[in-house]
Amino acid sequence: MTTAENIKSLNLPNETKVHLEYSEGSDVFVHNETEVETAIESTEVVNEYVDMILSKELNLTTRWGECPMSHLRDQGLLEDYDRDGWFGDYLAQTITDNFYDAEVIEYSTEKYDHKRGFTTLTAELYTTVGDVISSNVDFSGWKVTVETKAGDLTLK
Repeated sequence: MTTAENIKSLNLPNETKVHLEYSEGSDVFVHNETEVETAIESTEVVNEYVDMILSKELNLTTRWGECPMSHLRDQGLLEDYDRDGWFGDYLAQTITDNFYDAEVIEYSTEKYDHKRGFTTLTAELYTTVGDVISSNVDFSGWKVTVETKAGDLTLK
């Protein structure tokens, strides 16, 4: 069953919130302070985030309740798009180049010692049950969590 079919079978109200999370990590060197850059280069988190926010089938919001594209636009990060290429590539590069300013992907680093560690990048978005059910979006790799009367249900 697809994620949409699984959620539909729960018979939840269409306005029920759905939390989407994509997380991936990488072994990194921490002594040279490049752990985030290494994790960005060696994971697909930025690309997965961009693919999801460019999906026209979902009305997505950030953890602050705003449209992800509006958030990036408000940060002044979309002004240099010259409309002469694929927007997804531009968006991924912009988020990579402005990782800390964009504030769309969280990171955490577990340090093993003074040289090595593991950095995890996590992208989070929110939508509704109705949007998920009516979409053809592939949620592969995303952790999808929905609130039910019995508690939070996570689909992987």
